[in-house]
Amino acid sequence: MRVTADNSQCAGHTLCNAAAPQVFGLDDEGYVVVLVDGDVPAEVEGAAREAVAACPERALSILE
Repeated sequence: MRVTADNSQCAGHTLCNAAAPQVFGLDDEGYVVVLVDGDVPAEVEGAAREAVAACPERALSILE
């Protein structure tokens, strides 16, 4: 599983970072940054899915 972020949609709610800080970080302006290059580690896949679902702007996507 991989995740992507569309920064043009991100409004800086930071819910992704709160749900999965191992996968989603924040830049200096508080917008999402994907921290994982490649596949999300299996042990944090659940948190990553929760983070994607929590994004009110739908700026995050899962690629299976």
